[in-house]
Amino acid sequence: MRGEIRPPTGTVGPVSHAILTETETGVAIAVWVVPGSSRSQVDGPHGDRLKVRVSSPPEGGRANDEVAELLARLLGAEVTLAAGMRGRAKVFEVNRMGIGDVRAKLGL
Repeated sequence: MRGEIRPPTGTVGPVSHAILTETETGVAIAVWVVPGSSRSQVDGPHGDRLKVRVSSPPEGGRANDEVAELLARLLGAEVTLAAGMRGRAKVFEVNRMGIGDVRAKLGL
């Protein structure tokens, strides 16, 4: 199924706490993006970031847009790119949602 969350492998532990940060308007999610994948999905923690695979190529912001759309669909909230227009390390902002809700919906 396109746009799924895969159960994290191994232990999540305190690493997941670095992935999510509360902000004034919601929650920031530190993400490691893998563009050009065969499937779009959230893989789980990858060091201090959430690994997200998307099928879009990293050209013209298409992979960034797909990550934002995937997270928005999974979380049921507005998601925007806050930092990292280029490169794989990015920060997405989830508006009007608490850190506990984000953690629960992403399985962290």
